Amino acid sequence: MKKKICILGSTGSIGTQALDVIEQHSDIYEAYVLTAYNNADLLIQQALKFKPEAVVIANEEHYRKVKDALSGELIKVYTGADALCQVVQDDNVDIVLASMVGFAGLKPTIAAIKAKKAIALANKETLVVAGDLITNLANRYQVPILPVDSEHSAIFQCLEPGNKIDKILLTCSGGPFRKFDKEQIKHVTKTDALAHPTWNMGAKITIDSATLMNKGFEVIEAKWLFGVSPEQIQVVVHPQSVIHSAVQFEDGAVKAQLGVPDMRLPIQYAFSYPKRLPLNGERLDLFALKDLTFEKPDTERFRCLALAYESLHQGGNMPCIVNAANEIANRAFIDDRIGYTRIAEIIEQTMRKIPFSTDSTLETYLQTDKEARQYASTLI
Repeated sequence: MKKKICILGSTGSIGTQALDVIEQHSDIYEAYVLTAYNNADLLIQQALKFKPEAVVIANEEHYRKVKDALSGELIKVYTGADALCQVVQDDNVDIVLASMVGFAGLKPTIAAIKAKKAIALANKETLVVAGDLITNLANRYQVPILPVDSEHSAIFQCLEPGNKIDKILLTCSGGPFRKFDKEQIKHVTKTDALAHPTWNMGAKITIDSATLMNKGFEVIEAKWLFGVSPEQIQVVVHPQSVIHSAVQFEDGAVKAQLGVPDMRLPIQYAFSYPKRLPLNGERLDLFALKDLTFEKPDTERFRCLALAYESLHQGGNMPCIVNAANEIANRAFIDDRIGYTRIAEIIEQTMRKIPFSTDSTLETYLQTDKEARQYASTLI
């Protein structure tokens, strides 16, 4: 019987690549539910091609358009944020690919865990915002959380059951401004920031990669996924993006996962774990590699990484505050309302303003997110 997959965020970069994986293995996987927030046109195209059981267009303004376009198909059409939480609980769903961007992915992921669905996690903000809550729920409901981020998938693939991790080596391309000095960074533009050197991602994640906030979020995510302390996670700038991450064990041995920058591999591995399946695409050619280089990240030029580490050390709702402020500042930069360096400034100011709490309930995270967004918005 085919594994039925619900894709939260099917029109995004991860979602579209997941559909390619499903198409390559149509005898094994079925796109059972597809969801999008705004991209009604692409959602319609995907639905007509993959014939899912249901689709959700979260933005209610687009409901009629999607409903009319699919009126001749046996496809249920839902709308609204609550529908996202409902479709993941469908008895027939086997795996939920959480690939929505940002805080919006938290509630549907919680609903999927409570429905005892396996989680293929590409929405790093879920663990950034509510790592304690999510991991406790996953343990309570005995739900596997399988990482889809390339770095965390690499770490996951390197683990050895029963052998203790000494250190995680979390690689980072360094982004487009790796060689910029402080003066040059002051003048970078949105166009500059959207030109990621190795990975093809959506705008929000690409900007986060340029500020290294994306790497900061991955540090926080790694802490919850692999049960390590902040001191055990070392960010390593590796511009070639060949080594996707590595694990150092307590005897000093280092195991790394290498590959071409293709997100379909970690997506497919999350679907097929513990098995590996064939995957069409480019293969790593070691003979074609010239140099593999490694550098320490500069947290003075890239303040966002330092702020992410600081929030992780503080714990509680501080990573939630950082995420909320970052989403507001990231969007403002994309909309040409602030400059690049203001992103880190807005995040830090918000961290100092919003009340700190160690309460790990969903209500606390929702309230913290709301307050942080409101305050960050006043700084723009």
